[in-house]
Amino acid sequence: MINYILICQTKHWPVRLIKIDAIIKNVLKFQKDLNFKKAIDYDCNLILTNNQLIKKMNYKYRKINKATDVLTFISTVDTKKMKKQKICDIFLSAEMITKNATNNNISFYNHLTHLFVHSFLHINGYVHSKIKDFHKMKKIEIKVLNKMGINNPYLQN
Repeated sequence: MINYILICQTKHWPVRLIKIDAIIKNVLKFQKDLNFKKAIDYDCNLILTNNQLIKKMNYKYRKINKATDVLTFISTVDTKKMKKQKICDIFLSAEMITKNATNNNISFYNHLTHLFVHSFLHINGYVHSKIKDFHKMKKIEIKVLNKMGINNPYLQN
C-alpha cells in the first residue's frame, strides 16, 4: 500500500495543492512501472518547501551548498511481525522547480510530475550515480511520462 501526505511549508504551494494531489494519483497509476512492491507498505511525506530550506537540507545531507528542485530520503523498517515498510521524505522547492521548468521551456506541472516519477524510482532502489544506472532510470522515467502524455524531459531546451 502507498500512503502519502502533502506537507506545505511555504506560501508558494497552497494554491497548487489540488492539482498536485491529482498529479500524484495519476503517477501512482504506474506503480508497476515504478517498481513499487506489493509486499512493502510505503509511507511518503511530500514536503513542499522553498530554496532556503532545501539548500540547508542539501548541504547537511549531501554537502552541496546550493538549492535543488528535489531531495529524496528513504528509511526501511523490516520486522518479523509486520510487513516491510518504507518511510520516505521527498522535499520539493517551488522556486527551483519554476526556475528549471522556465529554463527548459516546460510547464511547472510537467516538471513536477517528472520529479515525482524520479523520486518514486529512488524510493524503489534506482540510483543515477553511474552512467549505466542513470540511463536505466531515465528510460523508465521517459516511459512513464510518455504514458501520461508528457514529452521526454531530456530532449527539452
